[in-house]
Amino acid sequence: MAKDSSFDVVSEVDLQEVDNAWQQTRKELVQRYDLKDSGATLELDKSAGRFTLQAPSEFVAGQVQDVLNTKLVRRGIDLKALHWGQAQAASGMTVRLFGDLVSGISKEIAQRINKDIRAQKYKNVKVQIEGDKLRVFSPSRDALQEVIAFLKEQDYGQPLQYNNYR
Repeated sequence: MAKDSSFDVVSEVDLQEVDNAWQQTRKELVQRYDLKDSGATLELDKSAGRFTLQAPSEFVAGQVQDVLNTKLVRRGIDLKALHWGQAQAASGMTVRLFGDLVSGISKEIAQRINKDIRAQKYKNVKVQIEGDKLRVFSPSRDALQEVIAFLKEQDYGQPLQYNNYR
């Protein structure tokens, strides 16, 4: 019998593209007329994958978020990969927001994806959870294509990529 074909379901973010979008956003904060003297700052902690946005008001914070979102989309980063928290009051009558980059698939979402694939009752399709990714096996490449098409239609709250298809 033929060897099983497989692919991996992962959730990864290209940190270099995120860094480039962040640099462009910082440059626009300094140059754009309505944001130039607002006092808004945007910092990126690459090791933690976290944005820290400090602004004088929630309105200005929303404008900075829009600029960052535009830069991320232009660089091919899905906005589902960035989860913003609630605005918090900070010193000096400012607000602070934290935005976390999602990388890896959590155990709960992996189990939900596994359950959804099994519920579709694809013939000879097996799913294996391996840390922060899933591996899907099947002797039929057509079944794997159907699984990929099914997963693309679903919304799990984070971007999914399909790689190592062999």
